[in-house]
Amino acid sequence: MDRIVSNATPLIYLAKSNKLSLLQTVVNQVLIPEAVFQEVVIEGKRLGEKDSYRVEKAISQGWLKVKKVNNHISFEFSLHAGEIEVISLAREMEIKTVIIDDAKARSAAELAGLIPVGTLGIILHAVKNNIMDFDEFLSTLENIIDSGFYIKDDVYVKVIRTARKLSKEQ
Repeated sequence: MDRIVSNATPLIYLAKSNKLSLLQTVVNQVLIPEAVFQEVVIEGKRLGEKDSYRVEKAISQGWLKVKKVNNHISFEFSLHAGEIEVISLAREMEIKTVIIDDAKARSAAELAGLIPVGTLGIILHAVKNNIMDFDEFLSTLENIIDSGFYIKDDVYVKVIRTARKLSKEQ
């Protein structure tokens, strides 16, 4: 993938599972809007969350960039400020792919003409591209879930089957 805009949840759970660098491996440039920075780094540090420091380090390393949103898109339904800024920034910068996990925000991204990918999509992309083997995928998935990431049972089964299939194709 070339460039993406990420929401808070994927950053938080990839950082909690010590896999934030996976984004750097699968994407050339990762951007986040100021609202996501505020939520993940500023609020995270205030709460003493270790993942906030990992995200802040990625920003200082330069591969994760914070960008200001100039024109906020409005929807006829409510979304979190970070989700609105992710969609708005992607549209402003003509970036097609956004990393968003929330179902309503993913639908909003699609309505805005974007391609939403979730946290699970990123780790599956790593399996598909031989960056991560099946065992590492399972370990990462377990770490993400243990960190509080919610996943429905049917999605859990589907994502494991998909990862197994992708790893056998390599």
